Amino acid sequence: MDNTEIKTVAFVNDRALSAGAFISLHADEIYMVPNGQMGAAAIITGDGNAADKKAQSYWLSAMKSAAETSDRDPKYAMAMADDSMVIKELGIEKGELLTLSASSAEKVGYSEGTVKSMDELLSTLGYAEATTKKVDETFAETLARFITNPIVVPILLSLASLGLVVELYSPGFGIAGSIGLVSLILFFYGHYVAGLAGYETLILFLIGVGLIVAEFFLPGGIAGILGLAAIVGSILMAGGNVMTMGISLLIAFVVAIIAMILFVKVFRKKMKLFNKIILKDSTNTESGYVSNVNRHELIGKIAITKTPFRPSGTILLEDERIDAVTEGGYIGQDKKVKIVKVEGSRIVVREVE
Repeated sequence: MDNTEIKTVAFVNDRALSAGAFISLHADEIYMVPNGQMGAAAIITGDGNAADKKAQSYWLSAMKSAAETSDRDPKYAMAMADDSMVIKELGIEKGELLTLSASSAEKVGYSEGTVKSMDELLSTLGYAEATTKKVDETFAETLARFITNPIVVPILLSLASLGLVVELYSPGFGIAGSIGLVSLILFFYGHYVAGLAGYETLILFLIGVGLIVAEFFLPGGIAGILGLAAIVGSILMAGGNVMTMGISLLIAFVVAIIAMILFVKVFRKKMKLFNKIILKDSTNTESGYVSNVNRHELIGKIAITKTPFRPSGTILLEDERIDAVTEGGYIGQDKKVKIVKVEGSRIVVREVE
């Protein structure tokens, strides 16, 4: 509004409080309805308390600059945000925020006139015969407004983390993974439409996902750590306030962990739907699965060392090459050894004197 050369007019149709007052002050002209109000622009935090001194100082400066931009006396704009100011001619004492009525706004030069409707305003400005166009909020903007609500954000992130964690326990890609993926898409879509996130946050998120996928094929865990850091960083960058977004992320992690513990430990046997999507099969010994065959039949047999043992090496037993270890000492090549112990895949030999 400050940079455009087009004339701008603010029409206060009922109330212009807080940010509404700030925006109105950036217009070239202000018109109000007879019962209109403008002011009460003290800066507060998300929980309704007064902001810290640093934020208040910045906002007072912004309100002052807004008034000066349109050649208005800045003391009234500052009194809208600072309850320590006294405006005697308007009866504002210390401890009160200034809110201008239509008449008082016109009196102090914060309004160019009072009109009853938009049609009367257009007639006053000389645009009675002009074609007017009303711009309504689009569905995408309405959806973005809902998605970026401080209450909805942690819910979306909780659904995303919970869905993706549940998907790890499920064969294939099913309902839980789809819910998690859709929640993430909605999160980034809403913040992109709202102008809070750009392509760089989405690119950083995709890089993080790629690194986590790469972790399945690369040893060391570094790729997974970098991937998780990239995803967390992209979510923090997507929000307008890092602190608020950090709290939302923390809530999402806590909700996901608690829900998984409840599902797996408490509700697993009671929830038929959960039993259908969770993979419960395991390759345990009771089911007949073994990780290694214990070859106890080898105990006591004599073999020949095909390699030196320091203390591991290879023996030859009836044309079968077998990996083995000594009891701790060195055994040279082509020596007779006796198999004295078998522990799964660990075969222990002792040199025959």
